[in-house]
Amino acid sequence: MIRQIQCDGSAEFVFLKELERRSGETDKKVTQVVSEIIETVRNGGDEAVKAYTKKFDGNLPEYYEVPREVIQDALTEADEAFVNALLNAQENIADFHNRQKAQGFTNAKPDGVILGQRVRGLERVGLYVPGGTAAYPSSVLMNAIPAKIAGVKEIIMVTPPCKDGTPNKDILVAAAICGVDRIFLSGGAQAIAALAYGTEEIPKVDKIVGPGNIFVATAKKLLYGVVDIDMIAGPSEILVLADETADPKFIAADLISQAEHDKLASSILITTDPNMPEKVDAEIIRQTNALSRKEIIEASIVNHGAILIAQSEEQAVELANAIAPEHLEVMMKNPLEYIGKLDNAGSVFLGAYASEPLGDYYAGPNHVLPTSGTARFFSPLGVNSFIKRSSYIYYTEEALREAKDDIVLIAKREGLTAHANAISIRFGEES
Repeated sequence: MIRQIQCDGSAEFVFLKELERRSGETDKKVTQVVSEIIETVRNGGDEAVKAYTKKFDGNLPEYYEVPREVIQDALTEADEAFVNALLNAQENIADFHNRQKAQGFTNAKPDGVILGQRVRGLERVGLYVPGGTAAYPSSVLMNAIPAKIAGVKEIIMVTPPCKDGTPNKDILVAAAICGVDRIFLSGGAQAIAALAYGTEEIPKVDKIVGPGNIFVATAKKLLYGVVDIDMIAGPSEILVLADETADPKFIAADLISQAEHDKLASSILITTDPNMPEKVDAEIIRQTNALSRKEIIEASIVNHGAILIAQSEEQAVELANAIAPEHLEVMMKNPLEYIGKLDNAGSVFLGAYASEPLGDYYAGPNHVLPTSGTARFFSPLGVNSFIKRSSYIYYTEEALREAKDDIVLIAKREGLTAHANAISIRFGEES
């Protein structure tokens, strides 16, 4: 079912090139449609948003903005076990992200110069949450909690209504727990455009975060610069590093758990044990047959999955760093030894009992992670994603006098004589 590749210095890199093409470029037709939606919403505001909601969802929801009492009722009426599970997850996520808080600083020098950096949260952030069957309350936690810790003053959520025009109650429960300020029932590219430009009712935000379909992702990409975004996310992916000590059942289960996301999802095993591929393949087939999203899993595994048989542990690590996966599991004899070796990964899961869904829902680190090899230079969503920094400078006359000749020299070498003049004029020396 899953292809097997012997790492001979060539075959594995052919596969990596194929993997790079998995996401492909955004469909030109999608870009054209989304561009038209963005421009229509920019000019038409809420009426345009509501028109698109009716066009794509069939009818308008009972209300545009979800009343505060509806949100609170969802929390009050929710299943107690579900609420407790979310609260436990919230505690873990908050504990982890509280440790990321950045501090400003002031450096007062003996000559009277004062330099510093000020750190504060963004004013307003937009959170996109998919609705319907793809409603993920865990995404609400992962996006809203670090924003609140960063000091974001207001979180505006947009989410598509269910088919009956009501909001998804699980989403409302998570929003209530996290302190989301306002919720609007709108989805798709039109909701992203409304957040970016602002309408009569939906406030303009400084940054948009949260997952969505290709239309949502394209809208975020096109509007980057008008507004900040979290990242350009591609299909989900997992890579498992395993030796002969790993349990094939665990490996197969974790590969499958990622494959069920999307037919474009990628599940890869790199193993140093030549006997492992057959065992894992048999487990993938056996376990998949009993799962609800069998068709999606099989398409993902067949088209974008692989087992790479490495000739050494060093080669396995090198390949993992080259792939730079979103999720990287280490099922090796001494997993903690690999922390300093694996440089390119969104999140690293160490040992047989650090299964990837643990990170998706509960452990604490964020599950919004770089994909498609971008873990080489992007980081997971976190508190730093929701802050801005500015510096400040204070110089005394004597301190500037001491520095002026160097500044004027550099400015003149760059041909910027007005820059030089702005310094020298303060000392009666016009340039």
